[in-house]
Amino acid sequence: MTAQESKTAPAQAQAEDPTRIVADIERLADRMAEIRSRIARVIFGQTDVVESGLVTLLAGGHALLIGVPGLAKTRLVETLGTVMGLEDKRVQCTPDLMPADIIGSEVLEEAEGGKRQFRFLRGPVFSQLLMADEINRASPRTQSALLQAMQERRVSVGGVYHPLPEPFHVLATQNPIEQEGTYPLPEAQLDRFLLQIDVGYPDLDSERRMLLATTGSGEERATQAISASDLLAAQRLIRRIPVGESVVEAILTMVRAGRPESSDIDAVQRHVVWGPGPRASQALMLACRARAVLDGRLAPSIDDVAALAKPVLRHRMAVSFAARADGLTVDGVIGKLVERLS
Repeated sequence: MTAQESKTAPAQAQAEDPTRIVADIERLADRMAEIRSRIARVIFGQTDVVESGLVTLLAGGHALLIGVPGLAKTRLVETLGTVMGLEDKRVQCTPDLMPADIIGSEVLEEAEGGKRQFRFLRGPVFSQLLMADEINRASPRTQSALLQAMQERRVSVGGVYHPLPEPFHVLATQNPIEQEGTYPLPEAQLDRFLLQIDVGYPDLDSERRMLLATTGSGEERATQAISASDLLAAQRLIRRIPVGESVVEAILTMVRAGRPESSDIDAVQRHVVWGPGPRASQALMLACRARAVLDGRLAPSIDDVAALAKPVLRHRMAVSFAARADGLTVDGVIGKLVERLS
C-alpha cells in the first residue's frame, strides 16, 4: 500500500454507506431467524447452546462444547453443518490417534516411467466444519496438530504449506465426567477456541418433545438454509458492524480486570493464577457483534458483553488450588467481573 493509499483508506472506511450496512444487517438477521427455525426442528430446547454455536460460526471462530454424553452435541454439530451448507467431517479422538490421521500424510508413488514421487493425501482437517469428538482423549501430540490449523488456517507437511478450505471451523466436544485416559487441553490450544459452550440437560418440555419426535416411525431432518459463500459474506459483514465506545471500554475493562497483574478486584489478585489475554478481547468484540445480529439489532450493547463473558473467558482463566478448595470457581470470578459492568 502506498503512502497516499494509506491516507485515504480510513476515509474510505468512514465513507461507507450506513444505509447499505443497515440493509445488509437486516437481511442477515432474517436469514439467521430462518436458520434458527430449521435447527429447532431437529434440536429440541438448548436455545443458549444453539445461539452460541451460531455466534461462533458468524464470528469465524472455533468452539469447545462440554457436556455429559447424550446431550446431542454431535447432532448439533452435524445439524449446523447441514443448515449452513458446510462440508463437514468428523474425527473420533482416541489415545492412539496420530497427527497424520487428522492432517494427512505423504505416500510414495511410482509413475509409469518408473519415476517415484510423493503425493499428499489430505486428512479430515481439509473440511469446512471439522468435528473433533472427545478431543481430550487425543494425545498432546495429536492435539497440537490442530493448533496450527485452528490459528493459521493451514497445515504444513514435509515443509510445504497446504491452505485449508474457507470457511474453516473446529467444533470440538469434551466429556467432563470421564477423566481416566484423557489429556487436558493445554492453555495455548484452549485460547484458540472462541467460546467454551457448556451443554446442560434440556428442560422437561423439550425432553418430552425430543422423546416423542425421535422414537416414532419418522424423524425430522435438517435442511440447508444458506451456502458456505453466504456464511463467508456474513462473517465479513460482522466485522463491519459499528461498536460504540461504551462497549469497547466495557470489554477492555472486564478483560483487564481479570488479570491479577492489572486487576483491582481482591478475589482476582489473590485467587486467579492466570487471566485472559488480548485474544479474549478480540473474541468478545466479534461475538458481541454476532449476538447483536442474531437478536436483530444493528449494534452490540453492554448486555451482550455480560451475556458472553462466561463463554469467552471461562477457558482463558484459572484459579488456584486453594481457591477451588474454598469453593471459588472461575465462573464465580467472572460473575464478579460482570457485576462491575452495571
